Amino acid sequence: MDMHQSATDPHAEIREEVRKLCARFPGEYWRELDSRRGYPTEFVDALTESGYLAALIPEEFGGAGLPLSGAAAILEEIQASGCNGAACHAQMYIMGTILRHGSQAQKAQYLPAIAEGKLRLQAFGVTEPTSGTDTTALRTTARREGDKYVINGQKIWTSRAEHSDLMLLLARTTPRDQVAKKTEGLSTFIVDMRTAKGLTIRPIRTMMNHNSCEVFFDNMEVPAENLLGTEGKGFRYILDGMNAERLLIAAECIGDAKWFTARSAAYAKERVLFGRPIGQNQGVQFPIAKAYAQMRAAEAIVQKGLAKFERGENCGEEANMGKMLAAEASWAAGEACVNTHGGFGFAEEYDIERKFRETRLYQVAPISTNLILSYIGEHVLGMPRSY
Repeated sequence: MDMHQSATDPHAEIREEVRKLCARFPGEYWRELDSRRGYPTEFVDALTESGYLAALIPEEFGGAGLPLSGAAAILEEIQASGCNGAACHAQMYIMGTILRHGSQAQKAQYLPAIAEGKLRLQAFGVTEPTSGTDTTALRTTARREGDKYVINGQKIWTSRAEHSDLMLLLARTTPRDQVAKKTEGLSTFIVDMRTAKGLTIRPIRTMMNHNSCEVFFDNMEVPAENLLGTEGKGFRYILDGMNAERLLIAAECIGDAKWFTARSAAYAKERVLFGRPIGQNQGVQFPIAKAYAQMRAAEAIVQKGLAKFERGENCGEEANMGKMLAAEASWAAGEACVNTHGGFGFAEEYDIERKFRETRLYQVAPISTNLILSYIGEHVLGMPRSY
């Protein structure tokens, strides 16, 4: 059974090379990290050295200059190979904000070092404990004082903050009651966490090894030159990257679904009970087949979204639906995989329970299914705003 893209896929060679790289990091590697909540430094270094984490950086700055579909192919294959791209995927989707809205000086300063692996851009400071996905209600403030901004506040679910050199941070520079629209007055900054004072990082232990953290800012100073674009327009800059983020996360979910389905189908053919392979029983076979169909449907939506993104068209519908459908497909494939393996599905050595926990996240993050449905209801179907 071959669930990879067709031979006409422009990224077929990249996919093959990613699979070869991932083969160097088998289940034992991830299980050991999981047991101690470790960060996959060796894996991230290997991806960096191979140029995959610089996929979206233009060639003039030392990257591969690939389109978003290239990044999606890389992340999908990482997941389909049983590895976990969550350790470094933010570098893919954060990149778009800098590429689209960073100054030439900022690009020249940061992009070559990121491409070489001298800098890691892994932390995305947006979500807060009190506002959640209501981004315009965030309370972190940035006050201009001469040639710097002074930042106070808190972020939560800032994954990889302990393992990143740079953070892309969204903060309010104009109070919400002083702007015409609640989306105004928010600004985006590049924070160098290596030198920042007044920055505290507190890890959050979760059901999967995701390196999530709370981050606190106590009069943290950021040079004014680290402001991305125009002050007060940061919400739009972040939104620009959200469609890319959802498409890339969807690609990861498709990869997870392919991993689960390959495992399920193989085991269903090999496992014999009552004198016959368990895959001969429709109660085992049909959930696997249905999850596969769900994955293929989600894959088609995601491919359409990637194509629209690369043409510069509005891909909000496809990005949101693709993320939702791909997350549902990976969860369905995971359910089928656990049920097919029975008790062995819960044994660490099979890696199923680890991947099962990891893929569950995407029902909730980076945006919940309910908010996606709200988006579709309002912006696609034209119904009244529901929140």
